Amino acid sequence: MSGNSHFSPPQFTLKEVVQNLIDWVKFFRSQWKALALSLIIGAGLGAGYSQLKAPVFHAETSFVLEEEGMGGIGQMSGIASLLGVNLGGIGTNGLFQGDNIMELYRSDRMLEETLLSPFDNKKLLVDRFIEFEELEKKWSSTIDLSALKFSASKENHGVKQDSVLKEIAKIIREKQLVVVKPDRKLSIIQVNLSSKDEAFAKLFNETLVSKVNTFYLETKTKKTGENLRILQIQADSVRAILDQSLGTLAAEQDRIPNANPLLSTATVNGRRKQVDVQTSAAVFQEIVKNLEMAKISHRINTPLIQLIDSPRLPLKRTEIRLVKGSVYGAFILGVLALSLLYLRRLYQKHLQEV
Repeated sequence: MSGNSHFSPPQFTLKEVVQNLIDWVKFFRSQWKALALSLIIGAGLGAGYSQLKAPVFHAETSFVLEEEGMGGIGQMSGIASLLGVNLGGIGTNGLFQGDNIMELYRSDRMLEETLLSPFDNKKLLVDRFIEFEELEKKWSSTIDLSALKFSASKENHGVKQDSVLKEIAKIIREKQLVVVKPDRKLSIIQVNLSSKDEAFAKLFNETLVSKVNTFYLETKTKKTGENLRILQIQADSVRAILDQSLGTLAAEQDRIPNANPLLSTATVNGRRKQVDVQTSAAVFQEIVKNLEMAKISHRINTPLIQLIDSPRLPLKRTEIRLVKGSVYGAFILGVLALSLLYLRRLYQKHLQEV
């Protein structure tokens, strides 16, 4: 049909492609002054940035977290079964399992408690962080940090103190703190803190690891520890009653040393005291058995946390060297200059065709 227009995609020959590349090379060569200037400016900016950019210090702690799990339960159950005791569900699923301690490291509570720990005799870790991060200047439009005091207990903090602590904890969690397991098959956990301040990085890392691991141990063994404490109190109480009953029985026997066997009424009190002794002894025996099982359960539920490496001065540091900064700056600005020249020529060609 005459009204229809047929379009075919443009065909490019190899000669045209080569000629086009030669034209672009000639164009960029003609702009060598602009490219050279961009490389020099980029190198200078990169060198300046490398000098202004503060080095980052890395404080790293690694430790082994080993929990008995069901393997330890099986061994203890075998021993207990020989004594006729069933451990039942002792030591099964607890409050924390496996990798949850890693999330505990990132929690607001642990980070805030660490920030409120002393840095030296005059200031806290949070004060040190505000100082070297220059937060007073950065946040001056929203809050006056110089008027806030963090030395008081957290219960006495106001909304402003809590908000600042939460925001700083967020910065540390998202930008500076890394908690990983290098190998999922192993029980090794690494805690790395990166900071512009070497002393802060070391002390914050050590304090955080100490607080989190202590909290983990206490929480992991809280239930079995409380059960152990109650059983120990009961055992001591029943033992006191048993000792008292034995004393009372001995006194009763001394009161009537040679009771007439034909007169039963004379031995009634002695028999009563003897029943009390037997009852108390039976109760005490069961409580002691439960107490020993509780001790086994407590040992099973107590995880092993053993430090492998801790941060030592001088800390590992990363920084942009002068030469590296110059090369990076020249490369980035050179690529940017090439892109701008390319786009400008395409635009000029488009205007000529129009």
